[in-house]
Amino acid sequence: MRLKIRLAAFLLICLMLGPTAASAQNDIKDNEFNPVNTGVTTLSIAPDARGSALGNLGAATDPDANSQFWNPSKYAFAYSEAALSLSYTPWLRKIVNDIFLANLSGYWKLGQGDNQALSASLRYFSLGEVTLSTEDFNNVQTINPYEMAFDLGYSRKLSESFSMGVVLRYILSDLSYEGTSDNEVGNTAASAFSVDISGYHVAYPMIGRNECQFSWGFDISNVGTKVSYDNGENYAFLPTNLRLGANFMFPLADFNTLAFGLDLNKLMVPTKPRERDYDMSTTEGQDKYYAALDEWKTMSPITGIFKSFSDAPNGFKEELQEINVSVGAEYAYNQQFFVRLGYNYENANKGGRSYFGFGAGFSLNVVQLDASYMLATAQSSPLDQTLRFTLTFDMDGLRDLLGKRRR
Repeated sequence: MRLKIRLAAFLLICLMLGPTAASAQNDIKDNEFNPVNTGVTTLSIAPDARGSALGNLGAATDPDANSQFWNPSKYAFAYSEAALSLSYTPWLRKIVNDIFLANLSGYWKLGQGDNQALSASLRYFSLGEVTLSTEDFNNVQTINPYEMAFDLGYSRKLSESFSMGVVLRYILSDLSYEGTSDNEVGNTAASAFSVDISGYHVAYPMIGRNECQFSWGFDISNVGTKVSYDNGENYAFLPTNLRLGANFMFPLADFNTLAFGLDLNKLMVPTKPRERDYDMSTTEGQDKYYAALDEWKTMSPITGIFKSFSDAPNGFKEELQEINVSVGAEYAYNQQFFVRLGYNYENANKGGRSYFGFGAGFSLNVVQLDASYMLATAQSSPLDQTLRFTLTFDMDGLRDLLGKRRR
């Protein structure tokens, strides 16, 4: 019997092909809608409230405890000796109430020169409880699918103004279920290893009488092995991503600053060939399609990275459509109160997951609380009204507080 994954299929469509809702509203032609598909798509979800409030931006913003996701090389320029952050995101809460993303990340500065740091993060994405059944409901399973990743990073200043970092990551995607008959094999858990490479540069130009801060950075993330959910029959690429960003901060008055940031993102994953792009009415067209599909299936991740810049069916125009744009602004008062606003744009042909981000933060000597709210441009988007919460503990502040109490 064929196993029907009722709720699971719906959730995976929302997670991986959720942009179709937005594209339908925009009346996108079927032959123009061509998103890049990957495995373990939850790796691309921003874990923290600050970055999501800025419109999914963070390649060149000031370092914080969550820089592991955005640009780990920023840790070398962190102001505090160590920090730990916990983030929580109820996901698709307009539809279900038991899907969430939890993320724990932090860093620790090494040595006496204040020029290097170790970092780590653990993210866990739960798809809640899912009931699977056969067509006649004689065999029912209840599973709890999830995806998680654990990584370790090292960053170091190579000069007074430039640093680089590297991250090693282990990924586990457990969407497995048991088959209901001899003809139904079921799904298996998938695992992979990946690496991130990043860089960060900061300068302090003088504009008039004001000392400003300009920074730029890059992060190439999730360069690693493919994943398979069917014992190696088929493989999916990891969401390998190139992030480029710049940030400019200037003082408004005493204790008041305003920063503007821009991030550009592109998935470095080859586009899967489609039948509609070939003349399937002819033998020659069919041969070309199956040859291209076989090449895509057997392509190595490294080859796929280079192929991703030149494989769009509609040429350079479609390649530009694969670039996501994030812009954001952050106002800070005395580094204790923060207000944030951002916008993330994704072309409708590549998903249309565009949204506004809003957020605020409050910081004391020891702890900082940040919250963000996502407002999707398409009302039918399952990502609309997403909330995120982040709690960060500053170890320097905690040490100072404990020292004062001992006195």
